[in-house]
Amino acid sequence: MISRGGFSRYRRQVAVWLISLAAGAALCFNALPSAHAENDLSPILKGLTRDDVLRMGEAMYRIGLLPSGEPMQAVVMGDVPVEGTMFTCVSCHLRSGYGSSEGQVRMPPIDGTRLYSPVSKSRRAPLVGRSTGGSEELYRPAYTDETLASVLETGIDPAGRRLNTVMPVYILSERDREIMVYYLKYLSTEPQPGVTETTLHFATVITEDVPGEDRDAMLVPLKNYISNWRLPKSTERGQRSSLYKREGTMKAMRTFTLAVWELKGPRETWREQLEEYYRKEPVFALLGGISTGEWEPIHRFCEDHRIPAVFPITDYPVISETDWYTLYLSKGFSQEGEAAARFLHGREDLSKTPAIIQVIRDEPAGRALSRAFQDTWVSLKHEAPSTVVLKRDEPIPASFWKELAGKNKKPVVLLWLNAGDFPELKLLTKGFKPSVVFASASLLGSRLSTLAESERGYVYVTYPYLLPQVSKGQRTQVGTSLQNDKVLMTRRSTALKMYSLAQTISDPLSKMRTFVSRDYFLELIEAAPDLVAAPATYPRLSFGTGQRYASKGCYIVQLTGGPNPELIKKSEWVIH
Repeated sequence: MISRGGFSRYRRQVAVWLISLAAGAALCFNALPSAHAENDLSPILKGLTRDDVLRMGEAMYRIGLLPSGEPMQAVVMGDVPVEGTMFTCVSCHLRSGYGSSEGQVRMPPIDGTRLYSPVSKSRRAPLVGRSTGGSEELYRPAYTDETLASVLETGIDPAGRRLNTVMPVYILSERDREIMVYYLKYLSTEPQPGVTETTLHFATVITEDVPGEDRDAMLVPLKNYISNWRLPKSTERGQRSSLYKREGTMKAMRTFTLAVWELKGPRETWREQLEEYYRKEPVFALLGGISTGEWEPIHRFCEDHRIPAVFPITDYPVISETDWYTLYLSKGFSQEGEAAARFLHGREDLSKTPAIIQVIRDEPAGRALSRAFQDTWVSLKHEAPSTVVLKRDEPIPASFWKELAGKNKKPVVLLWLNAGDFPELKLLTKGFKPSVVFASASLLGSRLSTLAESERGYVYVTYPYLLPQVSKGQRTQVGTSLQNDKVLMTRRSTALKMYSLAQTISDPLSKMRTFVSRDYFLELIEAAPDLVAAPATYPRLSFGTGQRYASKGCYIVQLTGGPNPELIKKSEWVIH
């Protein structure tokens, strides 16, 4: 069931689906259920293509929408009417259909392979690859199209057993029921690109603007992980009694390969290059990757082909509440802009300041920071701030700060500027004193530690990382590994993000032995335990259902006095 907090997200998904269906959008069906037979559509679906039926079935399964665009209707607990948008199939059985657990309640897998397999009575597990139990006593026989249609309508399985009353019984027309049956029959049965019986193929994307040292800091640890990966012994022991073992289908762990996709030239040509790489060498997922520019072309490619992409290193991720396939470490610069707005909102003495001014360059970083601040600030019921946009190469004379000071009295000033542009604050404060000045730690870099002591009391800095004094010991712990990977210490932050990647994907990969699915891979990452100080870059990395940004906060800090200042928290971890 969808929580109240997630309901607005589903309303947006409903809107997206309606627009797509109305426009006849050509979706990519690499990860949709496969239509194995040539003529297996029911006569009642005459006039529809297989792609039509799969698209309609996906909308019913994922967001509870009938082909007409109306919500599905259902009954739970015997007599409680509900709409399908509130009790979607995906909320319990997941996109892959591989099921989930919540407390003591287990939502069984309903992918096509296991639905259309008999279930052993002694092991309570599907006998995959068999149509009958043979000499083995069955808990239930394999579903057929007819019995699957019946259980959707009546809640009674092929063995005559009533399902848990939490499972909705759907009120569907015969045509809509046939669409749902067809979708479930082939759910997660499609052979996944980049997967063979012995190998999982991955790729990483690097754009040509990335300096060589940063490229190596990302690529070397990732290559070492791929070549040296082994299933942990503790995991192997635990899986000996797993569902797959009980099904008698558990397979040996596949080996991994990693291709490097290098993108060159203008961003407008990246999509064509990605398509060519993928055509020549299909991959299961993208791991890591790095670019100094916006990640949007790669993000959109992954969404269109339904390719998981985990932890690309970028300051400019795509900010979306509905996209699915790319998992980011954070929201990048946008995360800092959001945090500043939430911090100010919580400070009653500052939130009522008559003037809030942002100063930015007309560059991606400034635009991301100012847009995130403004969107968040307005969403918190404040008036939009004033934003002064400087041209990319425009010099900033001292008179600029004098004019800014002359127009406003004790404003909040957000200087979303890099180290080279960040002014000597005495120029800004000559003639007036702002309530506070905000700056971005990501943009300032080492310039942060050079703030004059007289300025530190009113300068607040957005800091989206683990504080240095906390991370020092933890960074030492991974220092040996970094040295073994021959990563320059000046690029340590980049390398550490790849260690976070390794920690995040190892357990999900170890669980995909028999049933390998892109959606299941992402679902396993969503369900994994939080990574605390992982490793020594962010305070916490975590995902939940539908969440696509692992680090969800930012500190607001100031500098202490003295020649060797430290960062002190002026806020707890501000959550976006």
